[in-house]
Amino acid sequence: MRKMLIPVSVLAGIFLAAICAATQTPAGKQTEMNANQENLKKATFAGGCFWCSEADFEKTDGVVEVISGYTGGTTANPSYEEVSSGRTEHLEAVQVIYDPSKISYKELLDVFWRHVDPTDAGGQFVDRGAQYRTAVFYHDEEQRLAAEASRQELDRSGRFKKPVVTEIRPLNRFYAAEGYHQDYYKKNALRYGLYRQGSGRDRFIQQTWGPSAAKEQGGAAAYAKPSEAELRRRLTPFQYHVTQEEGTEPPFENEFWNSKREGIYVDIVSGEPLFGSADKFDSGTGWPSFTRPLDPRFIVEKTDRSHFMVRTEVRSRFGDSHLGHLFPDGPPPTGLRYCINSASLRFIPKSEMEGEGYGEYLDQVAPKK
Repeated sequence: MRKMLIPVSVLAGIFLAAICAATQTPAGKQTEMNANQENLKKATFAGGCFWCSEADFEKTDGVVEVISGYTGGTTANPSYEEVSSGRTEHLEAVQVIYDPSKISYKELLDVFWRHVDPTDAGGQFVDRGAQYRTAVFYHDEEQRLAAEASRQELDRSGRFKKPVVTEIRPLNRFYAAEGYHQDYYKKNALRYGLYRQGSGRDRFIQQTWGPSAAKEQGGAAAYAKPSEAELRRRLTPFQYHVTQEEGTEPPFENEFWNSKREGIYVDIVSGEPLFGSADKFDSGTGWPSFTRPLDPRFIVEKTDRSHFMVRTEVRSRFGDSHLGHLFPDGPPPTGLRYCINSASLRFIPKSEMEGEGYGEYLDQVAPKK
């Protein structure tokens, strides 16, 4: 490997970041370790393309990990080529590791139903064949009863003109897919975005459940990440660096560090509502700081081990934008400090919130007394 000199600007970035200062699985996924923790449980769903199912479930609060894989067939250790040919009887599926104290199995079923076409027996959207049909694979009797009751409730709801045909089956064995399929929506964002847009999945979700319903559940259909080309067109080079390459802007030299205007701050990439002016405070650090998120559904916290430190990174759920970091040194009542880059945010004044579709947050922008 060719050695490279580290530019002064990079060293400065590291210094600034310090101030504003994780079944057999491939690609470093710690499924068995996570699943064996006594407070976590497993659920398994087949929803067509497992890239999409993995992305949808990973953006759900209470979900710890999602593994793409294969189940329902008899061939041991099937490959993607074998499964996609339709000869092994396996279905593309995802195994969801979740925290039942944060999300119930019934709520996971609701997420599943709202991201598939349960009336299609021949596949899902552009992916045709039995290997892409929908199914709920239950791990125990409790899950079976819950799945059957949920399917019956959906079928009787009148939401669909055709009957619900999703199978409910016992889980035999789940095989993790090859490493390049895991987190495909993150590692190949452009290709995934083009596939998802062309598949018809999100159009179906919006037509079936409506844009407002998608927003209420924090749906990917409401706040989708644009394509790579669109990101390059829409963002300045520095905004792209911060949101897509985990960059850090200089303190006291950014747009919102000292702003006191009433309104909300949304993800500059996806529009997800992130923070409100009522929770903003002067931390003395030179970055916009907040005591809490405006809507926790749109915030993801991850362990960040970069720059020889262990910190908590803050990202947007659907835009997957790097926002900043979370520290336990904020003021009451939370004691938290969300240290956020201005370059990751777009400010919407209180007077414009209703017109831009954020009226539900109007009562959260006035200063707290």
